[in-house]
This record gives sequence, structure tokens and C-alpha cells, in this order.
Amino acid sequence: MSATNQSVLSEVFREAFRNHPAGVSVIAADPGDGPVALTVSSLISVSASPPTVAFSLSAQSTTAVTILRAETMVIHLLRHKDMPLAQLCATSGADRFGAEVRWARLPTGEPRYIDVGIWFRARPLHTLPVSGATLIVAELLEGQVAEAEVSEDELSMVYLNRQWHGLRPVLEVSL
Repeated sequence: MSATNQSVLSEVFREAFRNHPAGVSVIAADPGDGPVALTVSSLISVSASPPTVAFSLSAQSTTAVTILRAETMVIHLLRHKDMPLAQLCATSGADRFGAEVRWARLPTGEPRYIDVGIWFRARPLHTLPVSGATLIVAELLEGQVAEAEVSEDELSMVYLNRQWHGLRPVLEVSL
């Protein structure tokens, strides 16, 4: 269906992106008044040199305002085994740093979820307000990929049609 009417186009946009899988990440930060975190499915790589990413934060998120005040943040790339953390950080009002959650501070002070094997410490370079959201471009300062071999439980997680899914390979491609 093609659309030119703005409200119809918005609905076509929503439907299209509900059916376009996206990786799942958790952004955590502490601008000085306590740690916050939220789940995003908008993280994209921008450049490998210097390593740069971008993601969007909804203006409807109360956590987004706090993250925008932080000088640095930690971006966690989630695997299927991290689904409970994705759910926790996507739940409004949840205690994302409670006693039952395994987290620690990096030596530089940012909060990091210990059980997430892939993470980056990042510094925002640019912010751009866009129609009820803010696009953040961030430079990666350090990072870690802890898993040497990826088991079934550690395969990537994607968000598709309002659900989280574990991603499984269907065809090996050699480049």
C-alpha cells in the first residue's frame, strides 16, 4: 500500500518497522544523581574509524531526559540470554539497579550490567531533536566482547512486531 496522506503514511511507517527486525540494546548512564537505563532497538553503527554509533530516545521516556544529561554512557548489546534485562529496562517504573540485578560501576563511574558480554562506553558527540525524539550520535571510548564462542543462548536478540526473538543462523555465508 502506498500512502501520501500524513496520518496514513505514519501508520504505514509503524507497520513497516514493526516487521523490520532490529537489534536490542540497553543504554545505562549516571549524570550524577543515580543510575538509569532503558532498552532501545534503534542502535546503528555509523563508522568504524573512529568507532561511532547512533540511537534515538523517545521524548515520552522519563529516563531519556536523564541519559541526555550524562557525559558518558554504557551501551550493552544484548543476546538472547539477556532477555530478562531487556524486559526490565523496558518496564516503566521498574528498579533497574535493584539488589537482584547484577551491575557494577566501571572505573570511570558509569553503570554496567555485569552479565552482558558485549558493551561499549560512549560519549555523546551530537544530539538532534526530531519529532518527539532525540537522535544521539556517540563516539565509542572503550568496549568488550566477552564471548569467544557463541552458544545457542548467546545468539543475538532482535525486536520484531512487538516481541523479542532469539536470532538463529539459517545459512553460513563466507566472504
